[in-house]
Amino acid sequence: MKTHRTLYIIPLLAGLLFAGCKKEIEIEGEAVLPDWTTASHSNDVPPNYSMVFNDDKVHRIDIVLTSEEWDAMQDDLADIQGSGGGPGGGPGGGPGQTFSDETPQYFPCDFYYNGKQWYEVGIRYKGNSSLRANSNKLPLRLDFNKFQDEFPDIRGQRFYGFEELSLSSNYNDASLIREKAAADIFRHFGVPAARTAFYEVYIDHGNGPVYFGVYTMVEVIFDTMLEDYFGTNSGNCYKPEDDGAQFAQNIFNLDDFELKTNEVGGDKSDIQELFNILHSADRTSNPEAWKTSLESVFDVNGFLKYLAANNTIQNWDTYGLMPHNYYLYHDPQDGLIKWIVWDNNEAFQNGKQGGAVSLSMSEVNTNWPLIPYIIGDSEYEAIYKSYLQQFITTSFESSRIQDFYSAYESLLYSSAEKEQSGYSYINGISGFTSAMSTMKTHNTSRIATVNAYLQ
Repeated sequence: MKTHRTLYIIPLLAGLLFAGCKKEIEIEGEAVLPDWTTASHSNDVPPNYSMVFNDDKVHRIDIVLTSEEWDAMQDDLADIQGSGGGPGGGPGGGPGQTFSDETPQYFPCDFYYNGKQWYEVGIRYKGNSSLRANSNKLPLRLDFNKFQDEFPDIRGQRFYGFEELSLSSNYNDASLIREKAAADIFRHFGVPAARTAFYEVYIDHGNGPVYFGVYTMVEVIFDTMLEDYFGTNSGNCYKPEDDGAQFAQNIFNLDDFELKTNEVGGDKSDIQELFNILHSADRTSNPEAWKTSLESVFDVNGFLKYLAANNTIQNWDTYGLMPHNYYLYHDPQDGLIKWIVWDNNEAFQNGKQGGAVSLSMSEVNTNWPLIPYIIGDSEYEAIYKSYLQQFITTSFESSRIQDFYSAYESLLYSSAEKEQSGYSYINGISGFTSAMSTMKTHNTSRIATVNAYLQ
């Protein structure tokens, strides 16, 4: 295989630069990719979490595109956005900008990590409000096998067992840790969430590597997380989006539940069944029968645990205010539909859209029926309150979280200090340290608020 861009080793953490062309090796007429090994590139190994999601370091990746590819990538985004552009000719756009529902296209890039190259990796922009940011630091999606048909020599390519990965830009987060901290806290509390890790991202689009700042690498739910967390990925996994994701009468729509596994079959009867039971007349006429039916298809206990954690940390950009940022998985192990959290960069703050959902959730109306219908039952409400108490004395306990935040502050300090205007949301290193202090204050404040509510 002849790649169409110069192949070279990017300077890594050791600070070494080896410039020049890397020659392809021919063995018996077949192209051999120099850095390809079974452990690092093939699809014959399980995902290497200790490598890709090592919490004890800030990783570095380098992404290389030709100037033509980069320009095409920006033009594609501009077409989707409708108008506008970020600083320095990059993508972006301000509030009120029109934005299409179309997903950005993938473009091929060369990808480097720890001195190894991955070849013709698919890269595209991703996101919603974060993709509208007036910044060059935008969220990205990677697919290591996207262009296998165009480049057969990379067929089955993986990044240490991972085919797809998501790169959160830590949008609107001067602390840089919200995405990761929320996922870590959810997982510690037993709420399904993807694994995450910090990465410095450098992109060379024709004039040498440019530091795009600290990103959070996030495991893709339907690629590896399901099997890692639940032990199987054979059940239906959904990414709900738009009005139907609210589960409300009159606006419910199965088309708003995108199947990410078992797409060929397209059987969404499990979601329809959940909706039918949720809105059954038994809810008011025979509550015990309604609860039995609901618990036979939906992990109510897991949902209550999620609500306790989510409301405490004030993760506002999700169900109850916004019809997105969660997955559903029909777990074949017990037959129940499980709630999976996603996209947590707006957590740990009161938030927009009127502010985060309160601990009582009394303001949430029947446009979001999963909350008022379930929490309206006294037994379920008592379980929810017990989870609130458990959360603030275990996973969100003050000394644990203060140490947790301090460790990440130390880990990220030098990477945050290097961020530059146009590729950052922190407004200088003082903005980073101030935001970390705010995170610590938020923790103690929310514990006090939960204690007051429970009393």
